Amino acid sequence: MNRRTIVLLVSTLTALGFAAAAFFYLQFSSTPQAQVPTIAPQNSSLVRFHSPVIGPANAPVTIVEFFDPSCEACRAFYPLVKQILEENPKDVRLVLRYVLFHEGSETASRILETARKQGIYEQVLEAILIAQPQWHDDPQVAKAWEAAEAAGLDVAKAKAEMMGADINATLEKDSLDTQANGVRQTPTFFVNGKALVSFGPQQLINLVKAEVALSKQP
Repeated sequence: MNRRTIVLLVSTLTALGFAAAAFFYLQFSSTPQAQVPTIAPQNSSLVRFHSPVIGPANAPVTIVEFFDPSCEACRAFYPLVKQILEENPKDVRLVLRYVLFHEGSETASRILETARKQGIYEQVLEAILIAQPQWHDDPQVAKAWEAAEAAGLDVAKAKAEMMGADINATLEKDSLDTQANGVRQTPTFFVNGKALVSFGPQQLINLVKAEVALSKQP
């Protein structure tokens, strides 16, 4: 089964879940919960201090996702990754690394980083992924900005900060680490430093389960 077939399958299997997420976003985006992702410890080229983290900082299992916000496959896998985190609230965390392979990816990544500064990273991440089909071919990513604003982003402040030295450094370091880890397509996953060699949803679930089980052994 090739990568495109897997992505189409994942998209089909998660369509209902993402529709529910879209409904939740539309209903509640006006009152986002401020929560800045924790900062990952610097222990390898997979995880850096600047990396956004979703989940507990001390979780024994770390999923690192090299992620392009304009990538349709990343959008398709988002509900699955979210489900894994929800099913393992104390044991698994997600570290996101930005990959700029597609048109609009850089601006979308900068939107996400400004959202992190404003404490609404997860809300904006979900919002722009839901809206992705409307903006991923648009170099100005207008619909991504609209979705981010609906999720609570102060757009004027974001546009003033998006070209800041700190965000530039984050994207530059992620680009170097993308190359260093041989990432050529997105999403690319590592779980506790182990590459997901065979790409697919069940393979990711199985690898996470195995690492969670290992972490609970005496």
